Amino acid sequence: MAAPASAAAAAGLAGMSTDNAKGLVLAVSSSAFIGASFIVKKMGLRRAADSGVRAVIVGEIANFAAYAFAPAILVTPLGALSIIISAALAHAILQEKLHTFGILGCVLCVVGSITIVLHAPQERNIDSVREVWDLATEPGFLCYAAIVVAAALVLIYFVVPQHGQTNIMVYIGVCSLLGSLTVMSVKALGIALKLTFSGVNQLFYPQTWAFALIVATCVSTQINYLNKALDTFNTAVVSPIYYVMFTSLTILASVIMFKDWDRQNPTQIVTELCGFVTILSGTFLLHKTKDMTDSTGPSLPTSRSKSASQNRFSIEVVPLKYRDSVDEETLPLSLPKADNRYLMEDFPVRYKDLNIA
Repeated sequence: MAAPASAAAAAGLAGMSTDNAKGLVLAVSSSAFIGASFIVKKMGLRRAADSGVRAVIVGEIANFAAYAFAPAILVTPLGALSIIISAALAHAILQEKLHTFGILGCVLCVVGSITIVLHAPQERNIDSVREVWDLATEPGFLCYAAIVVAAALVLIYFVVPQHGQTNIMVYIGVCSLLGSLTVMSVKALGIALKLTFSGVNQLFYPQTWAFALIVATCVSTQINYLNKALDTFNTAVVSPIYYVMFTSLTILASVIMFKDWDRQNPTQIVTELCGFVTILSGTFLLHKTKDMTDSTGPSLPTSRSKSASQNRFSIEVVPLKYRDSVDEETLPLSLPKADNRYLMEDFPVRYKDLNIA
């Protein structure tokens, strides 16, 4: 069984296109820079904070470039790697111990990422930004874009004023919806710049500047509402929900616009979805257990022997099934004698005199 699995993995890596490989390297590099920036900023030093900002900028540039080479279905889910890198560096540098389930979450994210990398679709060959514009103006994606914009406007003008401060899904919904359009426009702009740097100038096409305008509009709105979500709700809750919604909508938008799954068989599609669900599970575990630590101290005993107590009275809770006799393993709880009288009258507990043989 191990040999066929290894052969399949090797075949998957060998069959990866040059553009996909470049996109993979850039996406992983982006996650590394962004994950490291969280640790640098958390160290609290002024010079370190400046370095953290620079690391974020470098990471975002690498992420931007990754979309120019690889499909969004490959690049976007790999954003979870920044969480793993951040957790690993925090464990090594800041001495923030990972809970056992946190380690399991890291393993799940890695396994899911490898699964997606091995089965990701090949990047389609595009020779002009006008080809991307033609894909973006097809009826299927126009319907998706119209639904996204309409839903975002409804949330911004009608739902946010009433429920923005109480429902976490409102702010995150705006960010995720517009984020999917941002990624599609970033990918189009990245392709235009890649072709321009290779000698085929795309800057004189109006479509290039139209995509740039969409990126600027969506990103500014997205950042605004993401900051509101982070200011209003717990980051540990915002991050996994935003990752799930943003990544899901981005993959959906990419499938509609670039038709990523048209070049794949059902087995590859199902495998990619399984990898994505695995990453989601790992991300959830990491965020859910990031403030937990493995307990190494002795556990609190739940019972004591009769001779351990030096008090006159002890309380024994009556079990669901009635017992005629009291065993020796009871949990004594000392109370003043006056209080015992009221407890005997009002509560279904049994008393025994510890001084009586």
